[in-house]
Formats: sequence, C-alpha cells, structure tokens
Amino acid sequence: MKYVYYYISLFLVLLCSAPCWAQDTALLMVHFGTTYDDTRAKTIDAINEKATKAFPQLKVCEAYTSRIVMKRLAQRGIKKDTPIDALLKLRSEGVKTVKIQPTYVIDGIEMNRLRQDVEQLRPFFDSIWVSTPLIYTVEDAESLCEVLVNRHPADAKKREHVLFIGHGTEGPATALYSQLDYMLRADGHANYHVATIEGYPTQKTALAQIKAMKGKRVTLVPLLFVAGDHANNDISVEWKEALEKEGLTVEIRLEGLGEVPEIQDLYIRKIRE
Repeated sequence: MKYVYYYISLFLVLLCSAPCWAQDTALLMVHFGTTYDDTRAKTIDAINEKATKAFPQLKVCEAYTSRIVMKRLAQRGIKKDTPIDALLKLRSEGVKTVKIQPTYVIDGIEMNRLRQDVEQLRPFFDSIWVSTPLIYTVEDAESLCEVLVNRHPADAKKREHVLFIGHGTEGPATALYSQLDYMLRADGHANYHVATIEGYPTQKTALAQIKAMKGKRVTLVPLLFVAGDHANNDISVEWKEALEKEGLTVEIRLEGLGEVPEIQDLYIRKIRE
C-alpha cells in the first residue's frame, strides 16, 4: 500500500511541475515600449495577449528596449525586463529554445541592438530565432499598404489626403518609408503619403505632394507601433500646426499600428512562419 501512496505522490509532483520542465520553448515579444498606459494596453498588451492565445504551447513573455521608457516606468513602480534580462530568466527556468518577435516597424537601430544582445547569450541556448520587423520584405510592405488604405479611407475627389508619419532613422532602412510612399501611388492611391519625423521622406516632401494635388484636408496618422510621445507631441502639435499654416484643414487620428487587429495579425503571421 505504501508504494501506491509513493507513486500517487510522485505523479502529483510531476503533474504540478510539468509546465516548468515541459515548456522548454518560449516566445519573447520585444517592444520599444511606451510610458502611455492607454496606448500600451491597446498595443503592447493586446499583441502579447493575442500571441499567448495563438501559441498556447509556448511560454510567452515580453521585454522592452528603450532605457528611457523603462526608467520612467520604474519610477512609477512598473518593472520591465530588457531582452538580456528576459533571456537569462528563461534560461534559469529551463527554456532551451526561444523565438523572438520584435514589434518594430523597420529593420533599424533597435533591431541591430537586439541582435547584438541575442548573440551574447546564444551559447546558453539550443537555438534562438530572431524574427523580422513589420516591414522587411516587399510582401510585408504590400500587406501593410493594403491594411492602411482600408483602415483610413479618403476621397481623392474631395481632395482628402492621408499622411502616415513614421519615426525615421539615419541608416539605410529609412528607404523603406520611401518604398511605402511609392507603393501607395503605384497602386492608385496618390492621395496617400508617407513621411518621417527624423528621416526621409520629410514633412516638406509630403507637403509638396499634397499641394501639387491641390489638397484641402489631410489626416495625420502615426506610422508607429504605439501612439506615444512622438504621436502626442510631434504629430499632434508641431506637424498639425505646420500644415495648418499652409492652409490645410488637419485632422489627427491617434492610433498606433499596434492597435489595428489586421496589423497584429501580420506580426502573428511572422511568428508562424
């Protein structure tokens, strides 16, 4: 009889500990981060939850890469791990394989830093895969353009325009914004434009296109995963005022890309692939 109790006890121990040792593959969602609670809930938290539901067999966790964002959140008692911190925790829990999905828009500076962090810890895992950002291939750009046009309708006959504003970068990846801008026109959406805050195309180039078409109304939309500081300050204030001085009627849609279900699905598709 004592052996029966022994095996029952052993079974219960293994059953309770199964999630720890059986789940040796993890999905790490890596975000730049934001200090805005409302947009974080709609974007970062939302896609984390969607990934958890889409991949129940994986241990899903997150990491932030913006030191400034993490510092400000820590001052409010909100702790966020860096990718290195998150990977070290996963290894200590017995995870041997990690799939990393960044929610960056382009393959810029943040992607390079993420890859460098991963290389430091690669020897401690059986395998680590780093997926690509939202725009990486021609197919990625085409899919994004389709979502954006459907999400933000504008009547060219009424001289309505939509201007998507990304962050931009100093590296060659900034060319992706020009690619998006070209693709929109090539697909017959000449009243849709792309510009950047810190790269190219610029506000000046976008304004020239809108004026050439005698535009009257323009809607500014962040081409950013979260509608945070840049959306609430640069776009909603500086860009709006600059375009209004040019005689345009300006509307703001403070919606981060991460809020759009179809764009969330594009990231989920990357994880599946």
